[in-house]
Amino acid sequence: MVLMQIDWFFIIEKIALITVILLVSMGVAAYSTWGERKVAAVMQDRIGPSRAGLWGLLQPLADGGKLFFKEEIIPANAAKWLFVLGPAMFMVTALMTSAVIPWGPSFTVGDRVVSLQVADVNIGILFVFAVVSVGVYGIMLGGWASNNKYSLLSSVRAASQAISYELALGISLIALLMMVNTLSLREIVEGQHGFWGDGWFTWNVFKQPLGFFIFLVCSFAELNRAPFDLPEAESELNMGYHLEYSSMKLGLYLFAEYINMFITSAVMAVLFFGGYNYPFMDLVKDAVPEWVYVLTCVGAFFTKIIGFILFFMFIRWTLPRFRYDQLMRLGWKSLIPLALVNMLVTGAVILWVME
Repeated sequence: MVLMQIDWFFIIEKIALITVILLVSMGVAAYSTWGERKVAAVMQDRIGPSRAGLWGLLQPLADGGKLFFKEEIIPANAAKWLFVLGPAMFMVTALMTSAVIPWGPSFTVGDRVVSLQVADVNIGILFVFAVVSVGVYGIMLGGWASNNKYSLLSSVRAASQAISYELALGISLIALLMMVNTLSLREIVEGQHGFWGDGWFTWNVFKQPLGFFIFLVCSFAELNRAPFDLPEAESELNMGYHLEYSSMKLGLYLFAEYINMFITSAVMAVLFFGGYNYPFMDLVKDAVPEWVYVLTCVGAFFTKIIGFILFFMFIRWTLPRFRYDQLMRLGWKSLIPLALVNMLVTGAVILWVME
């Protein structure tokens, strides 16, 4: 009987990477709340958070402490087990999608190659779609288990909105996948090496601008961000699916929303903006030590992510909320036909080039 030798270095490496990703995701989510309030303040000529710490930088800690120490209330007629499961599922699925994202190039430690990706699966984009599709169940369970008519209406809205816009989202990606010919996020990033190669822009946004636009609009709907925040419409549904939640159960819903925004920004950067690639990266690689080069790649990746997060925030405080019929009409009568046309044109061009 042959005993398998345990690679402890590999296990420690992955545990350390998972821990760092979780801490970074939580930190980005916490300070996205601060950033959103500051962006809103700038756009509305206000000050924003300014009392808790320098420039209000401790405000996320104050808000988290407030939620943590608030009284825990579960409605008497709620389905208690599902009521607790809803926010937990929403939070877990928000964090799971980070497992297949390549956060930077691989580097060597001694004679080993260390990857800044938890799992390099060859169907990475399908994994992201699968987990995102499960995430909406957290909203549906929370809305239904609350035994509140406003929460139930909100969960129904969230489900129909997710179904409508996931169709356009998936079809827009089919055109991109036909071009890159792989489902691995690592290979998609490597296919966009640098910025300019062989006389062409290498980033996929230049090859699929319409696909990126459709993906971006659908991302707003998937994240329930304004102007697609119908499941949380305060003026109609009194906060929507998390109306009956308090303390850290409410905190999990609010945190997961910002983690989803962070991960969605990372996925968009990977698919369309080269991931950790940046112009003249080969010159930098030859001029500096390897660890400095890796840090520059990770820094370039996070710069793109922060840019997308700020864009999400600008849109929230710029555009008014759609009516529900407008939201559904946009998804079914505009985005899905556009995505189908984009897919067919892309397929025709690929066939023409191959011939």
